[in-house]
Amino acid sequence: MKYQPLNLLDEQLVKYKKKKNNLLLTIVLNILITVAQGIGGFISGSLALLSDALHNLSDVISLVISYVAAVFSNKKASQNRTFGYKRAEIIAAFINAVSLIVIAVFLIFEAVERFFIPEIIDASLVIWLSIVAIVGNGVSVLILHTDAKHNMNIRSSYLHLFTDLLGSVAVLVGGLAMKFYQVYWIDGVLTLGIALYLIIVGFSLAKKSYGVLMLFTPKEVDVKSLVKKINQLEKVKHIHHLHIWKLNDDEIHLEAHVDFMEDIKLSEFDEILEKIENVVEEFGVNHTNIQPEYEKPDNKNIIVQD
Repeated sequence: MKYQPLNLLDEQLVKYKKKKNNLLLTIVLNILITVAQGIGGFISGSLALLSDALHNLSDVISLVISYVAAVFSNKKASQNRTFGYKRAEIIAAFINAVSLIVIAVFLIFEAVERFFIPEIIDASLVIWLSIVAIVGNGVSVLILHTDAKHNMNIRSSYLHLFTDLLGSVAVLVGGLAMKFYQVYWIDGVLTLGIALYLIIVGFSLAKKSYGVLMLFTPKEVDVKSLVKKINQLEKVKHIHHLHIWKLNDDEIHLEAHVDFMEDIKLSEFDEILEKIENVVEEFGVNHTNIQPEYEKPDNKNIIVQD
């Protein structure tokens, strides 16, 4: 494992503070949007507006979860928690992803009922409140856009906000259709469309975060190519008992046993270990733990199930 220089740690601290402040700002924005849409939905009778308010409430909850997870992830490791809370953000991402799916299922039932029993809706109020929501969610999406590319936790909240932005646009379109064409059944149809999209993005994120929690090998790591490159190093006979997993968005860990062709000195092993670390870094691995062996009678399979 290579230690990070102090200036890199300082840079990470700055990014952490910025990420935390961005989350706080989006929490405040979405609380205001949720209150406005909730009141407007009850007054106007719009299910699409109420569903959008409900989703905005889930946005607030997901943002709070992401904020708490971000705070915990920065806590220092200890004897009882040698990894610290680095998995906190992955857990938050999984919870937020599942919540997207749960909300979507609830909206589907409500949308089907409203489709068959349409109600008269105050379209003007729906239009104005959807515009407010579009502006608020649009600002929130822009705030989290950069962090969402590199952090699964932030991405889970970003997806909540982005789908809500799309939902608000759909509500606006529905409001205009109801105002000028009196097509009230479109309220339920739009709600159904929002729900189906939520299921798609929620399932994708849940699957990705679940894979990290289950210690699955990251898709970006080509295990066969990695093993082949290490086995070609001088004095290396065979790498086996290999495990590769993601701890969080920033860390990919590798541990393995390496058989050597001869009984080398510890100083020679250190030189070869550096070469191994250079190889695995090409595959995105940044934490390496190698157990050296010479003629040890153990299982020589690359993947070993203990």
